[in-house]
Amino acid sequence: MFPYCKPDLPRVGGSILLFAVNDAMALIMPLLAGMVVDQVIGQGHLDRLTRLCVLMVVVTLVRVASRYGYQMWMERFGQNSIYRLVSDEYEKLHELDFTYFNHTRNGDIMSRMTSDTDAIRHFLSWVTYQMADCVVMFVGALAVMVAIDWRLALALACVTPFLFILTQRLAKNANPLFFAIRNSLADLNSMVEENIEGNRVVKAFVREEYETQKFDEHNEDYLQKNMALARNSRRYMPWLDGLGFGLQLITLGFGGFLVIMGDMTLGNLVAFNSFLWMLDGPVRQSGWLVNDWEHFNASCVKIRRLLTAQSHIVEKPGAEESVKQAVAIQSQLGTGPKVQGQAPTPDRISGEIRFDHVSFAFPDDPETPILKDLNFFLPAGSKLGILGETGSGKSTMVNLIARFYDPTVGHVLIDGIDARDWPLATLRSQVNIVAQDTFLFSDTIGGNIGFGSRSERTSDPGYIRDMAGIAGADGFINSMPEGYDTVVGERGVGLSGGQKQRLSLARALADDPAILIMDDTTSAVDMETEAQIQQHLRELDAQKTIVTIAHRISSIKDADLILVLENGRIIERGNHENLVAAHGRYWEIYRKQLGLQSGQAQGFEE
Repeated sequence: MFPYCKPDLPRVGGSILLFAVNDAMALIMPLLAGMVVDQVIGQGHLDRLTRLCVLMVVVTLVRVASRYGYQMWMERFGQNSIYRLVSDEYEKLHELDFTYFNHTRNGDIMSRMTSDTDAIRHFLSWVTYQMADCVVMFVGALAVMVAIDWRLALALACVTPFLFILTQRLAKNANPLFFAIRNSLADLNSMVEENIEGNRVVKAFVREEYETQKFDEHNEDYLQKNMALARNSRRYMPWLDGLGFGLQLITLGFGGFLVIMGDMTLGNLVAFNSFLWMLDGPVRQSGWLVNDWEHFNASCVKIRRLLTAQSHIVEKPGAEESVKQAVAIQSQLGTGPKVQGQAPTPDRISGEIRFDHVSFAFPDDPETPILKDLNFFLPAGSKLGILGETGSGKSTMVNLIARFYDPTVGHVLIDGIDARDWPLATLRSQVNIVAQDTFLFSDTIGGNIGFGSRSERTSDPGYIRDMAGIAGADGFINSMPEGYDTVVGERGVGLSGGQKQRLSLARALADDPAILIMDDTTSAVDMETEAQIQQHLRELDAQKTIVTIAHRISSIKDADLILVLENGRIIERGNHENLVAAHGRYWEIYRKQLGLQSGQAQGFEE
């Protein structure tokens, strides 16, 4: 936490000064009370009463003001530190790759961003000065008590070893309990978040009772984990409280005996007894502060795991310069890709794609290859169609183009340059994937369409409308009450699947990518709308390389190159006419989608 606290250390320094003033005033007050008893009541010096009372009022006011000051500064210190920490957590989440999110639950991430950070804020803003206050008060009071009467102070000091033993055992048992509570809360959050997102599925299958039972089980587990912590506190806190009362008993019993024997003045006993809360308070608080410390420790461990997580996708140092040099060399040799006579620049990809004997397996399961020896070339401005059964590796393959993953073997070349050599921002700004599972933000329709674009054109309503028209979305948008200013619900609630897909496609087009990848983008739209979208895409300028993943052959039949994948391998390649004529796997799929028998399909083609 130190790097996040460092900018506010001057404020902490000021708090320490005010803290010292506060504790000094607290140590002075009992001495003044003892002087009132001895000098005014015992010796009858009434003339000193007013002076001592005024002094006590001044000491109290100074103490209240200093305590208020350092508490406010420490709260600001904690809030500022957490602000910086949460900002770093959020930025770290954007740096991590798909592999991290594939194995980390959303509820766990949310717990780190909320309850864990709040536990750290509580520790920085409150527990730190409470612990310091307990130590200073305990040691300072004990020192003054020794100066007043060492015998009575020694009698009280005999109790302290038992305090440390009990506190150490309380902390040792509390540590694993806080980790268990933290994990149980993450499970509960994940379950609740999943149910909120899937509430329509739950209602559709009438599984409310089943989901409620699941929630009750998670909630019961969270309850039992907290009860285990409570039982640990129950085991030790009464002993700590009992020792605190024992200090009072020793003071009144042994101190009263010394007063009766004349070895101690009544004023010193009153002062001594007033100091007693400075020993009793830390004793009573020690158990709770230890619990807060262990909570803080468990939260720090969880957040540290997030902040130290490493992404498998890392941009090479000097990537921008190396790409500039590669593009310059290509330009000199005349070997670079060209679209309509224009060569690529370091900031603009032409769109040429080459898979050079690419194989891929997920980092957490390297023994199970997903893609096997993919080898093909697609010129810039061309159209690629990808066909295959579910699980054949189609989506994984296109994710390699945008470098969401890196190939295990081989190279993915974009404009003749390895994708790993491109700056990530440049590559991903020029490669846009429209996924089948669309995501829309809680924003206006126009805001969602213009989300990805970094150009000034997104502020032009005409440009947004043009992109929506190409995606076949302009018609249903205009039928809405507020048109492009209509606010869509969370994740596009209230829109049909086909409408969300068309908005997602419009968003990608508005970004003006060099490579547009459509992952079964039109699966939820009707055939007529799909035909219109395909026609609009054909009318786009030839500078875009379009990659289409589809189950409908009608979506890819006009592609320059069609790949048929099966179990991660390319089993057929060619254009539509060649693949149909080959009477292979593509022909079988085509025949089934036409609903024709083999002979009929052959006649249909002829």
